[in-house]
Amino acid sequence: MHWPKEVLLVAGAATAAALLTALEAQAPIDVPLLVVFSAGVSLPLLVRRMLPLTAAVTSALIALAGMAQLHRWEGMLVTMAVFCTAVYHRPRRPGLVLAISTCWVVGISMVVGGAVPALTDMVLMAVAPVATGYALRLHRDRADQTLRLQRAEAERVLAEERTWLARNVHDSVGHHLTAIRLQAAAARRTRGDIPATRALETISDLSLSALTEVRDLLRTLSEHPAALQPGTADLERLAGQLTSAGRTITMRRSGTEGVLPPAVDHTAYRVVQEALTNVVRHSTATEVTVHLRQNDRGLRIEVLDNGAPAQAAQAEGQGIRGMRERVRLLDGTLSVGPVETGGWRVRADLPRERNAW
Repeated sequence: MHWPKEVLLVAGAATAAALLTALEAQAPIDVPLLVVFSAGVSLPLLVRRMLPLTAAVTSALIALAGMAQLHRWEGMLVTMAVFCTAVYHRPRRPGLVLAISTCWVVGISMVVGGAVPALTDMVLMAVAPVATGYALRLHRDRADQTLRLQRAEAERVLAEERTWLARNVHDSVGHHLTAIRLQAAAARRTRGDIPATRALETISDLSLSALTEVRDLLRTLSEHPAALQPGTADLERLAGQLTSAGRTITMRRSGTEGVLPPAVDHTAYRVVQEALTNVVRHSTATEVTVHLRQNDRGLRIEVLDNGAPAQAAQAEGQGIRGMRERVRLLDGTLSVGPVETGGWRVRADLPRERNAW
């Protein structure tokens, strides 16, 4: 608690009550008594946060005693302020505070005039402070809720950006590193200068492609995620990079032709890229077929290899989870698993528009 500020608040309230009473007095006033009661009715403000109901009751009793001695005293304004703070700091008990303030107003009227208070006095002195405190608390709660929602939204956006960044780094850089490792292994196994030179040229091209994609990724962090990203037109080049002496990758296209939406085009590339990268990393397949079937509703992707399912049937890693997330964002479907005839298959259906399938 900031005690200097609290002490200044109590001193200011007591001074205001005493000065207002002295300025409006039409008869001599007992100044020491005025000072004592003004200070006493203001002291409960010190505990208004920790003990709001206790502060309200204490201030009300002191105000009753002060009115009995001074008859005309503005310390009632301080008590009304304490009632307001009591509801503000104890919003679940407004009815109790209202009952206390009502009894206090009735007591003041009986002490001063010996009669039941008028309706206007009841509204101004009993109801208004409670209603004001409750309204202020509701406003604060709404502001806090709005702030929490804004923070939650900011955290959600940040989490999505991190996921997007991790997915793109995994898909682009991870793929190129896998292809570079594949070509380097092929260069070690080959004999002669010409095959080694070709492998080194491929490694150089892959390194340049990886560097270009990283630069594009960094450049697009503040732009639209789909900008400057590869699409289905680049799949033949991708298949060529991953083709080796012991593994053949065949591309097939069928169905209607036409320009795919950018999000569908890019997602299709990433799905095929991840599927082929997994084949290179984890499968013994020697033949891989990538089939793209396009129609008016969307695009079907099927990547089928002849590897051993037992070796490929592993727990889903970051790559497959990334594929599922990309396909899910487009309201598509993805299936990954072995086939009865042997081998491993990745199939994805990507609609042109949401709910098109």
